[in-house]
Amino acid sequence: MANLFGTDGIRGRVSLDECDDKGALERIVDQRLLTPQLMKLLGEALGRCLPDDGEGSQVVIGWDDRPHNQTLAAWLTLGFHASNCTVIHIGCVSTPMLHYAVLETQSRLGCMITASHNPVADSGIKVFDSHGRKSMPSYETLVSKTASSLAQEDREIDLEDRKAWMIPDLTHDVDHQQWLEQRVKFFKPLFKSELSSMNAFHLDSSKGHATRWFSEWLQQQGIAVEEVSLHAPAMNDGCGAGELSPGQSWSWSDIGSSGHLLIDSLSSQGRGKIVGAALDGDGDRCLLIRETEHGVEVVDGDDIADAILRACPQGWKVAASIESNLKLLSSLEEHPEMKGFETAVGDRWLSHALRPLLSESEQQPLLFGIEDSGHIVLPSPHPHNPHAWSLVGDGAMTLLLALLAFHDAGEDLMQKGWKKRLSVKNPNRWMWDGCNELSNTVETMVRSHLEHAGNVIEWERTGLEGETNLMLIRCQFNGMDVSFGLRNSGTQEKTSISLRFSEPEPGFDAMLLMRSVQNLLLRTFNPVAY
Repeated sequence: MANLFGTDGIRGRVSLDECDDKGALERIVDQRLLTPQLMKLLGEALGRCLPDDGEGSQVVIGWDDRPHNQTLAAWLTLGFHASNCTVIHIGCVSTPMLHYAVLETQSRLGCMITASHNPVADSGIKVFDSHGRKSMPSYETLVSKTASSLAQEDREIDLEDRKAWMIPDLTHDVDHQQWLEQRVKFFKPLFKSELSSMNAFHLDSSKGHATRWFSEWLQQQGIAVEEVSLHAPAMNDGCGAGELSPGQSWSWSDIGSSGHLLIDSLSSQGRGKIVGAALDGDGDRCLLIRETEHGVEVVDGDDIADAILRACPQGWKVAASIESNLKLLSSLEEHPEMKGFETAVGDRWLSHALRPLLSESEQQPLLFGIEDSGHIVLPSPHPHNPHAWSLVGDGAMTLLLALLAFHDAGEDLMQKGWKKRLSVKNPNRWMWDGCNELSNTVETMVRSHLEHAGNVIEWERTGLEGETNLMLIRCQFNGMDVSFGLRNSGTQEKTSISLRFSEPEPGFDAMLLMRSVQNLLLRTFNPVAY
């Protein structure tokens, strides 16, 4: 049985058509359709595979504001009850609130029903352990195998029991504002500025849960904020961080016709000003919009991290995914008290890398993890232990920290290195595994291109924990740090190609190198078409 989980949980287009357990598995694997029956099956499997790091059998379920999520929550609850678990519902929330709720209720497991920035027709599930940490591959494989085994059994639930078991045992309210205010108290001493000194900007909460409260809370802090996603047709529809990409920019002539509510709402406030901010649908990441000389541009997670380091040049420990800016990582070498290291793609790997560096203390640990997509993982105080800390990505907290950091560090962005990504969409991507003959051919192609263009030394081919099919090549090219990565996506049927240089100009046609690799993969995956 294939692993049902991708880079960040399970996602698929919701289908309410009836099916049995086997059909539910076939639909999610073959057609990317997520059914209520699958949620029941997952509840049973998760209930039988509770992580070893907690006690009891209490689980927490939350969901975002997608059309069928309450139905999916009821079926997931049914599955957990079939495995003799106690179920708490926290209702419509953001993903970071599910993290907080697991800790606050001291539950064994947490499930967030969401598809993050995916279209509103999708949904899915993210799983958290008793420490509020996202599930890891070994556990997800166990759950997938258990679900497959259960689907082979003849198990029927009486209709009356089914109705009763869809109802939670308890409900619990989690206050995002309360958590935010508590965390701001720990971070404020790191900065000179006050939130009340920030300029006005437009906020785009993807028409997610934050739309209900965040702009009003920011106004209470003295910031003139206007929420724009209220006018969106649906969650993530022409709005939110999921519709924005690192490196994107718009001229003023584009404003009004970009197709994105936030971008089309902006007006000039002065070069360098932060004029907009966007969360994703489930509220766990944030991107900013900054005014340039001729329009506006996306301020990504790398830019936010750089601003934090410049505003607070202390002993930060920084985890960055392999898609982050090499210029940022190389700048850490200028500060002996700081430490940076790379991880696999996905914010759970940022937390995994930082977790051993957590220590019991009443002081805020100087740790953060970054992805250019706007996932910023930061320490959060534990609700029941003043000396304990967890790690969580919270888009609202990221926004506050970014505003303070840019105000203190200055509004200029760091000099970016060169960074591009391409992809090959094809179901035959299984032909790439990172270590076969095709991988060797790609490595030879990359090296030949670089050596033809300049001086190449310190060549290294390696991988990373969490990326089973990643081929990661690092080297020095004409004195620049270079990183080439090729991996199968964990969320879509595509193979991703990334190339990074620590300087903004590679000095040759680097896109030709990337397109050559892309064409090789296309010919390999689709030999008949060529």
